[in-house]
Amino acid sequence: MKSEDKQYTFLGVRSRADFTLDKHRWQEVEQGEGKRKGGALSGQSKLLLTVNGLFAAANALSGTFVNVYLWKASKDFSLIGWFTLIHHLTMAITFWLAGKWVKEHNKMNCLRAGVAIAALFYLLVLWFGARAAHYFVPLGMVLGLSSGFFWLAFNVVYFEVTDPDNRDRFNGWAGLLGSTAGMIAPWISGFLIVRMQAASGYRLIFTLSLVTFLVGVVVSFFLKKRKSMGDYEWMLTWRCLRQKGTCWRTVNVALMAQGFREGVFGFMIALLVFVNTGNEMSLGNFSLITSAVALLSFMIAGKVLKPKYRRTAMLLGACVMVLIILPFFWKVNFFTLLVFGVGAALFYPLYAIPMTSTVFDLIGGDEESAKKREEYIVMRELALNAGRILGTAVFITVISFTKAPGAMNWLLLGIGSSPLVAWFFMRKVHAV
Repeated sequence: MKSEDKQYTFLGVRSRADFTLDKHRWQEVEQGEGKRKGGALSGQSKLLLTVNGLFAAANALSGTFVNVYLWKASKDFSLIGWFTLIHHLTMAITFWLAGKWVKEHNKMNCLRAGVAIAALFYLLVLWFGARAAHYFVPLGMVLGLSSGFFWLAFNVVYFEVTDPDNRDRFNGWAGLLGSTAGMIAPWISGFLIVRMQAASGYRLIFTLSLVTFLVGVVVSFFLKKRKSMGDYEWMLTWRCLRQKGTCWRTVNVALMAQGFREGVFGFMIALLVFVNTGNEMSLGNFSLITSAVALLSFMIAGKVLKPKYRRTAMLLGACVMVLIILPFFWKVNFFTLLVFGVGAALFYPLYAIPMTSTVFDLIGGDEESAKKREEYIVMRELALNAGRILGTAVFITVISFTKAPGAMNWLLLGIGSSPLVAWFFMRKVHAV
């Protein structure tokens, strides 16, 4: 290696050519982020993880129970489906429109706006109270707006403070923090709801979420303001989808398949636990057990997963995530739901970490895409949300015609098999 190349290796960049793609990271190190050895996380990475952890904790406190709260008021699965669909549709539109803000203006304010609007969501839920189910449309829009702002800014900053050598480590830590929050917060929420009068318990946990989001806003001010470069290209997603011979067409199909499952399983499993037990504490115990398993799984996966193992790991994770749905055909009860939850917690990191890391490595794969990282992240989120919307629409359509347990099981198996589709389209991309 030439002597002029050696000075760049501590950034996790393997050549001077690669360095040109990551000038923004080099500038941040020179400004005081400090050297990173062997894929270690920088101070800004750790601070971003803290903000993400607070966001996850606030959502875990109440997010698990918002759908239960709405279902108890309506006893209608399709209403929950419509609430989720509106959430994802608004989030997709927000991603596309807010891309200009993040690209050309202050991305950190976009991140803070996402956290602040999440606090507003829970303020509105507190205000509407028992009438919240009647306002599922505006509530879904506010939640979508919050998610769009936060995750767009978070993913752009995540790209800027990580590199190919520590991206799996960052994702492992993010999953670990999310699992910790998912383990403790819902159990506390379930305990409070059961021990207090239900209405008072829900008001308390929604208030705690609101306060946690506000703390997240405060912590976000310690993140450095990041430079904006270039003009936002509104139609990059459409241009990539029309372009032949690009791996982004394949990646977009894989991302849609990933979102197809997330859109339904993100709310349905928790609802099934509550419907089959009739008790918020049971849902809290379910989250405690499954998140404890996920915590260990993400910790191990984040340490041992290397780019060369991604394709195999993703296939293993996808296969098991389909197989764990099969016990539902025997009987849907707390035990079979727990089998599903523990299985998903164990193997989801093998599926999710390679998927996320590979896509972000592609964004930094050449100078042109690195310069348009905001547009590519918007494209990623549009594909994910298109899948979520499609999956939720299928769920609403089926549930409108029949609520028979057998039909529900086949619906969950069909939607839950989409990780195999995601792996099929990503299998060659992992090797790029």
